[in-house]
Amino acid sequence: MQKDSIEIAGFHAHVYFDTDTRDAAARVREGLGAQFEVQLGRWHDRPIGPHPKSMYQVAFLPNQFDRVVPWLMLHREGLDILVHPETGDAVADHTNRALWLGEKLKLNIEVLRAG
Repeated sequence: MQKDSIEIAGFHAHVYFDTDTRDAAARVREGLGAQFEVQLGRWHDRPIGPHPKSMYQVAFLPNQFDRVVPWLMLHREGLDILVHPETGDAVADHTNRALWLGEKLKLNIEVLRAG
């Protein structure tokens, strides 16, 4: 059996919000911090990088995927969330390797290609 040469170092979940859903995003963030040992990134109140909306990032380890992602599925409060692996290929990680909860938003992939 051939071993897959792509290594997943970790995962990111990007939780998107706007002014109307910021309180929901705060509740999701609090729940994640209380339930799991994850790295909660800064709040970005405007689009940044490839992300088309305000968001914060949650970083977690591969061995947490089977607990964090199902929790997000059940507790996302209607928010759109991008979950992607960290493999060193940012374009692929944010596109064909990505998982979306809620609406799939259009990312500005050119930012990742340039970076």
